[in-house]
Amino acid sequence: MKIGKPARLISMLIILVILITGCTGQKLQDNTGDGGSSAGPVTDPADTAGDDDAGEETPDPAQGTTGPGEQTAGEGGSGDPAGEESAGDEADNAGEGGEERVKVRALYLTGWTVGNSQKVEHYVELANTTEINAYVVDIKDDDGYVGYESQVSEVRENNTWKKKYNPEKVLKEFHDNGIYVIGRLVVFKDPVYSAKRPDLAIKHVNGGLWKDNDGITWLNPYQKETWDYTISIAKEAVALGFDEIQFDYVRYPGGGKTTMDFSAYDKTKYEAINEFLAYAKQHITEVPISADVFGIILESPNDTENIGQYLELIGRDIDYISPMVYPSHYALGQIVNNVKFDIPDLKPYEVVYNSLVKCRNRLAQVEGYNAKVRPYLQDFTATWLKDRKTGKKYYQEYGPEQVRQQIQAVYDAGYEEWILWDARNTYSEEALLPEETE
Repeated sequence: MKIGKPARLISMLIILVILITGCTGQKLQDNTGDGGSSAGPVTDPADTAGDDDAGEETPDPAQGTTGPGEQTAGEGGSGDPAGEESAGDEADNAGEGGEERVKVRALYLTGWTVGNSQKVEHYVELANTTEINAYVVDIKDDDGYVGYESQVSEVRENNTWKKKYNPEKVLKEFHDNGIYVIGRLVVFKDPVYSAKRPDLAIKHVNGGLWKDNDGITWLNPYQKETWDYTISIAKEAVALGFDEIQFDYVRYPGGGKTTMDFSAYDKTKYEAINEFLAYAKQHITEVPISADVFGIILESPNDTENIGQYLELIGRDIDYISPMVYPSHYALGQIVNNVKFDIPDLKPYEVVYNSLVKCRNRLAQVEGYNAKVRPYLQDFTATWLKDRKTGKKYYQEYGPEQVRQQIQAVYDAGYEEWILWDARNTYSEEALLPEETE
């Protein structure tokens, strides 16, 4: 009896262990998989007046950036409806390391905005009560300054930082509330570093530094040392805790192309831009990398705009592209996906939808395209769109209705992520759905 009872107990314990181990093993097997899950598409930020992109000029620290710019009209394209499959694998929602990707619904915030604690509290509350789950925050804006006290040696030696906010404090506040933070880093439009390092700036064919219509000098994308400068800032931002790096103005200037001296280089512009992005991805492995691109490149073939942005190639090595599909930034009479828009700003849903459908159809033909699409949408009124002689307006007031139309267009085109852009950070918050209705 003394021997038999313990033996039975031991046998029962062994069986119990086997059963528990079997169940646990099944759970582990179910959760591991091959690394595939279901992911939504992703997209880019704001173009601005003249040469501006996602970001716009910052004349007043209290107001942020202003004045979005115009795009060059592209060629008319095919009007094929969106197919069953989107660019890349839309079903893959797993990030690097198997973690689930955040389906971003974000607003852009300037460094000055997040430097104000009351505004940070407001945006935390907004994210806690609406569908917003992420913010794009400036690391370096197109004023050329890193927006906080950087420890990067080249930044400190050239005094190219300005204390707009405390990144550790802001990131902690957002992260404590489960908010994903994308760091926006303007790359080649940099009037400060290009002036401090004229050897790295774009030169004029007649000598000296080339300047755009606003008198601003740019870094030369062909110069690899400009890449290292940008990546050193990005790596510091990753160490500080930014969840993603988003490159803006990742292109050549749009105006005055014939006066820029690139005679020493034999690569195309898009080859240089693509190589920069691949180089960045190689050196920044801890977080996703995204790039803002002109909305018009979704329509234009190749690198029609001659700025280094070629849709089928620019997303090969990075994680996201964010086309700036602002209706106000398309030319009057622009053809998008075989549809002509006499006044694009009056048709927010149609312009965004057709731009993104054209994007899906084109990228569906590219095998192994890596980047997902996360568009920038317009939440500002383009008051500059009017005839100077007659005063005729080619714009409408943008508010909750126009914003919601664009968001719906994103979904109807088969994408799931978006970012709203307003340079002054005065958003149509009434357009945002309450958190419980997501």
